[in-house]
Amino acid sequence: MRKLFYSVFVTTNLFFSMLNAQNPVLDKVVAVVGNNLILKSDIETQFLQMNKAGDYEGIDLKCKIFEDLLYQNLLTHHAEIDSVEVTEREVSDQLDRRLRYFVQQVGSEKKLEEYFGKSISQIKSDLRENLKNQLLAERMESKITEGVKVTPAEVRLYFKNLPVDSIPYIDEELELEQIAIYPEIPDEIKLLAKEKLNEIRERIVNGENFATLAQLYSEDPGSIANNKGGELGFVGRTDLVPEFTAVAFNLKEGEVSKIVETQFGYHIIQMIERRGELINVRHILIIPKVPSSEAYKSKTRLDSIITAVRTEKMTFAEAVDKYSQDEASNKSNGLIINPITGNSRFKLEQLAQVDQITSLQVKKLKVGEYTDPYEFYDENGKKGYKIVRLKSRTKAHDANINDDYQVIQEMTIANKKHEAISNWISKKSKITYIQIDDSFANCPFTFTEWIKKK
Repeated sequence: MRKLFYSVFVTTNLFFSMLNAQNPVLDKVVAVVGNNLILKSDIETQFLQMNKAGDYEGIDLKCKIFEDLLYQNLLTHHAEIDSVEVTEREVSDQLDRRLRYFVQQVGSEKKLEEYFGKSISQIKSDLRENLKNQLLAERMESKITEGVKVTPAEVRLYFKNLPVDSIPYIDEELELEQIAIYPEIPDEIKLLAKEKLNEIRERIVNGENFATLAQLYSEDPGSIANNKGGELGFVGRTDLVPEFTAVAFNLKEGEVSKIVETQFGYHIIQMIERRGELINVRHILIIPKVPSSEAYKSKTRLDSIITAVRTEKMTFAEAVDKYSQDEASNKSNGLIINPITGNSRFKLEQLAQVDQITSLQVKKLKVGEYTDPYEFYDENGKKGYKIVRLKSRTKAHDANINDDYQVIQEMTIANKKHEAISNWISKKSKITYIQIDDSFANCPFTFTEWIKKK
């Protein structure tokens, strides 16, 4: 499906456009789409960045960028006509995310401000309108394709008509199911963790440095790795778990919270600075430790469960339903979802990337076999034990309709969406005022409708 190029490069190009604005050059309008103008500088700044980012050999890159900008502006023009909207909150949330990304890249907000010679508030003001237009364009594109569906017959016909050299090659893939349980942490262990954190808080209240104590005692891997004394950097509400957010956003500058419990453990938080809907805080995390006795109980329990499955006293699906404590998989017979693709299939390198321990455990399994119980840590750093079953293993092959229906269905939907967008461009370009500078009139456009016949 045709994608908006700007959706891939939006963050970088927005900032490069700002940089270009600090060094004004003679500019000119190279196109008008409805009420929207496309400037030569819009193309040049994207060209410089994209030329560095990838290999576009054989592509007239400036013409490609220009056509993508025509499409973007056609979308935003008709979004306004059709009363398509994005809220100021949506714009602010996206703006905050992208600013955080660039702050992380350059190291601090101060360095970002120095780089552009502007305050954070000025940078946000400069970016807001461009970002709003891009979100409008994305929403308009979604509106154009929202009703696109395909039938099984259409999927088969699409595959039948695919040229041989366009049939996708499917790498070896695995599907996995699991039973996961977590050891209980006794109340007395939790109490010890809270007492330790209260002692640290008392030392801070009595004048000791929060950052120093965070570096000495915090068990947050991020704080240990970045050597910033527990400082998170500027974050928004959606970047933090709800319990942490509720407390952190109500602190005054310099104030230290009482103990906050989250899925990660126990925290105390200190407000460093607040800027609108962004906050910079420090925190100290203490994680209650799983006693070896409880870990042993969990492993032994899993041994009993898998023995019952192997001796056919219960099915694997029944064991998942009765015992598994992993909320993401226990409602689907333990099926593990690939976070990279959103489906249940893992390429071998993807599995190693997502979960190296499991990739080693299942390496020699045959379909239908189980691992022995083994220790793991979930995405929140919580310790548990699991058994994994190899549900399927698909050898590398050229795609076929029987084994790879989902892949071909996605291709069919993408193709149908592309057709919907093409039809929309053809229809709307005829009724929209579009004027293109002669310097781009000979571009090899995908859609010839951009050039109005005289």
